Amino acid sequence: MTVHFIGAGPGAADLITVRGRDLLGRCPVCLYAGSIVPADLLAYCSTGARLVDTAPLTLDEIEVEFVSAHAAGQDVARLHSGDLSVFSAVAEQIRRLQRRGIAYTLTPGVPAFAAAAAVLGRELTVPEIAQSVVLTRLPGRASQMPGAERLQNFAGTGATLVLHLAIQAINTIVDALTPVCGEDCPVAVVARATWPDELILRGTLADIGAKIAKERIEHTAIVLIGRALAAEDFRESALYDPSYQRRFRGKMP
Repeated sequence: MTVHFIGAGPGAADLITVRGRDLLGRCPVCLYAGSIVPADLLAYCSTGARLVDTAPLTLDEIEVEFVSAHAAGQDVARLHSGDLSVFSAVAEQIRRLQRRGIAYTLTPGVPAFAAAAAVLGRELTVPEIAQSVVLTRLPGRASQMPGAERLQNFAGTGATLVLHLAIQAINTIVDALTPVCGEDCPVAVVARATWPDELILRGTLADIGAKIAKERIEHTAIVLIGRALAAEDFRESALYDPSYQRRFRGKMP
């Protein structure tokens, strides 16, 4: 028996990976985060599969489901939103499986920040503007932030910032970043990217708070901040320049 952790992607059912879809179709048990995983994805589950919404469950109760399936010799599809590598709460589940000697696999999914960049029609790294992306959040009830991981520190590098679960603290974000980035620094908010009701707001640190105040936006919205979001006059990458010689391009005559 194996527990298969599967990244469901950002929302649209057809953005799950082929591997993830196929695992859903093979597993007789599916545990899914019903509060943020679209119901359309459950159509990939096998007929008669036992479906368990974990939204109201504690970690102890989720572990009981794993143990029960293990005793019955039934593989489990554990469906999480987005990708498993960041802010997924997979680590503590894996630790419990390891303690019990239960096998598991991880299948990545399309991360929320990638979906947000796609619906914005933007690359988050632009030559000589920003070559790094920082995925972070603000302290909350779920967990606090390590002392050195401060927004101002990240912003000082010029990297594109992607904040998860932070929309409710937009004023705090603006106050912290304006002295570092400037009032004209571009900001974008993407709520429910790739869902039918997705919402996109574009602005700057000076006006994004007022724009958000006019909308009803869920906590799962992504906040993106940085000069790359509006960069137009930038140097093209040398990757495709005729003078750039590399393994897959012959030398100039």
